[in-house]
Amino acid sequence: QVQLVESGGGLVQPGGSLRLSCAASGIIFSTYDMYWYRQAPGKQRDLVALINSGGGTNYADSMKGRFTISRDNAKNTVYLQMNSLKAEDTAVYYCAGYSYIGSYWGQGTQVTVSP
Repeated sequence: QVQLVESGGGLVQPGGSLRLSCAASGIIFSTYDMYWYRQAPGKQRDLVALINSGGGTNYADSMKGRFTISRDNAKNTVYLQMNSLKAEDTAVYYCAGYSYIGSYWGQGTQVTVSP
C-alpha cells in the first residue's frame, strides 16, 4: 500500500517557522517527483513547491525566499521548511508524489499562523 504521511503542522505566530515532513512508503521514493500543495478554507488547492527526482526545485512566487523544499532519499522523506510565516499561509498542507506510473497524495497537515 502506498502511503504519504505528513507531519509537523501546528500553530505558529506570524514571522515564525515550521518544518513539515512527508514520509513515503510503498513507492521507489527516489524515482518520484515530490510536491507540496496547500488548501485554505474556501480556496483551491495550490502548488507550494516541488522537488524532482534529480533534486531540482521550484516554488510558487509567494513562497520564494521563504520556503525551502528538500528530500532525504535514504529516509523516504520530503521536507518543507517554512520561514517568515504569514497569516495567509494558513492552510492544510499536502504532499504528493508523481512518477510515470502514478500519483499519490497524503492526507494533509494543518498549519495555522495566528498571533
